[in-house]
Amino acid sequence: MTSALTAAALQAVDSLDAKGFAEHFAPDGKITFGNIPTLEGRNAVEAGCAGFFGTIDGMHHDIVNEWVVGKDTIVELVVTYTRKDGRKVPIPVVSIWTIADSGLIDEYRVFFDLTPVFA
Repeated sequence: MTSALTAAALQAVDSLDAKGFAEHFAPDGKITFGNIPTLEGRNAVEAGCAGFFGTIDGMHHDIVNEWVVGKDTIVELVVTYTRKDGRKVPIPVVSIWTIADSGLIDEYRVFFDLTPVFA
């Protein structure tokens, strides 16, 4: 069963709603996509996601597995990206995040290789 936070956060991302996704973060929360420098603060998370969303026409997350252990969540996914040329490209992804005492995301890490999306 998918946790409520996982469902809500991925719904925002699949809707390409950078602001809605960023609202799941603590004000000083941070996100790291692969080897790209970490985005720190809710505003940076929103701006970074909005910039990325502008490079694609859509995406859809299919959850393979989810593990919630204390304040940590690990999600194994297949994310299907819709490129600007309309081609759909599925890639494997693992996301890991930690929840702050506020119940919001404190730190979010995404492990993936986007090369096939932009090839």
